[in-house]
Amino acid sequence: MDVKAIIDPHHHLWDLENYSYPWLCQPGEPVAPIAGSLRPIMKTYLLDDYMADTKKWNVVKDVHLDALSADVVAETKWLQDIKNRTGKPNGFVAHADLEAPDVDEVLAAHAKCKDTRGIRQILNWHPDPKYTFIQRNDLLTDAHWLKGYKLLKKYDFSFDLQLYPHQMPAAAKVAADNPETIVNLNHTGMPLERDDAGVQLWRDGMRSLARSSNVNAKISGLGMVMPDWTVASIRPFVLETIEIFGVDRCMFASNFPVDKIYASFDRIYEAFFEIVSSFSSVDKQKLFHDNAQRIYRL
Repeated sequence: MDVKAIIDPHHHLWDLENYSYPWLCQPGEPVAPIAGSLRPIMKTYLLDDYMADTKKWNVVKDVHLDALSADVVAETKWLQDIKNRTGKPNGFVAHADLEAPDVDEVLAAHAKCKDTRGIRQILNWHPDPKYTFIQRNDLLTDAHWLKGYKLLKKYDFSFDLQLYPHQMPAAAKVAADNPETIVNLNHTGMPLERDDAGVQLWRDGMRSLARSSNVNAKISGLGMVMPDWTVASIRPFVLETIEIFGVDRCMFASNFPVDKIYASFDRIYEAFFEIVSSFSSVDKQKLFHDNAQRIYRL
């Protein structure tokens, strides 16, 4: 392996003893859309746990993505305290409801924590309600949401974009209309439907996003749409994402501990390295380290 140091630009931590995460505290057998049973991850997952999962790899820097805490500002303050004490996570992407009347106040509160780099609001919406995460409708064309999105540049925040392929054309318009805001597409664009029509929908949507140079792609989270994934099954989506966005705008990421439901950190990263084994050392360095450092300003 000719990449000596890795940056993981997408993982989570949560402290169930001291903070509330409604999605992880459901009664009965908790099930998330497409992700399946959450039982394996319904326990506190702290920095020591993440470091234990990644111990075979030289993860030198990392980015924490919001974990849907009931108090999103408290979560960011908690992360900043951890960073101040331990040096990690190196940066965080916080949550804000961009359509909310108080969004500017929430963004300002996140900005008070110096290592906040951006905002994520999970936008997954699907005509079939069983695939919808949180949103009851598609916010990408909502006037209040678009007004909130424009506030991101005020705080020099990027936006982590999580959605389904059929939403990509609307997201591409948002990205094109707001070129000063960096967009980081989550989880390889979540190719939910993988028949010929579904893959073409994903491919066309990815191309529409990639036309805007301010959009990057994180290759991660494939276990959520392919729980029984193999190197062969994810290879086409990994390689086509890199082809569409270019090697300078892609990053490999773990989505831990959510993707721990499907595979170990070792298996995920071994698969990534196998898929790009023919790439040059320079390109692998970009995909596993340099791009994340530049894009998230680490």
